[in-house]
Amino acid sequence: MAVRVKICGINSPLAFDTAIDAGADWLGFVFFARSPRHVTPAQAVALSVRHPAGPPRVGLFVSPSLDDIAVTLATLRLDALQLYGAVDFPAIRARFNLPLWRAVGVAARADLPATCLDTDSLLIEAKPPVEATRPGGNALSFDWSLLQGWAAPCPWLLAGGLTPDNVATAIRATGALAVDVSSGVETAPGVKDAARIRAFIAAARAA
Repeated sequence: MAVRVKICGINSPLAFDTAIDAGADWLGFVFFARSPRHVTPAQAVALSVRHPAGPPRVGLFVSPSLDDIAVTLATLRLDALQLYGAVDFPAIRARFNLPLWRAVGVAARADLPATCLDTDSLLIEAKPPVEATRPGGNALSFDWSLLQGWAAPCPWLLAGGLTPDNVATAIRATGALAVDVSSGVETAPGVKDAARIRAFIAAARAA
């Protein structure tokens, strides 16, 4: 089974077009103002209409209110919601009826969830440092050996500190069937690089 790839933090025509052309399985838009990859709903629409029938779009939100999500969905079609922070998952599911992805920060084996936690998929990444201003997208990996023997309760993606150079190793070490990358395909915070996007997807597929 081919490993699936999400390119997150899409914020430019180059990143959007390259991710689709290179075969990304999901495209991620970040609706969190502190992120260098932040886009507004209008900006995300302007990108998304370039290939309306392209891969599923995933919207990343941090501690959103129901109204925050509703305003975005009134402008832009999203196929899944990736959620961080204080989130009322049952209320979001009841109102929007979209697949929900919960981000889980991992620093120790005990951090790995044993249930799906009211979501459809889990995104497993490094727990952010205490001083971090963002809950994810910090270009940090964690000890992948923690995942050995973990009985994943539902579909999951591996994220955090992945690059074209280490993604194959990460996949082999963890058995991940899906990976998520943002900063690892950038030349500067928020600046996606076409060659790195292509190299990342190729490396993941070949793992």
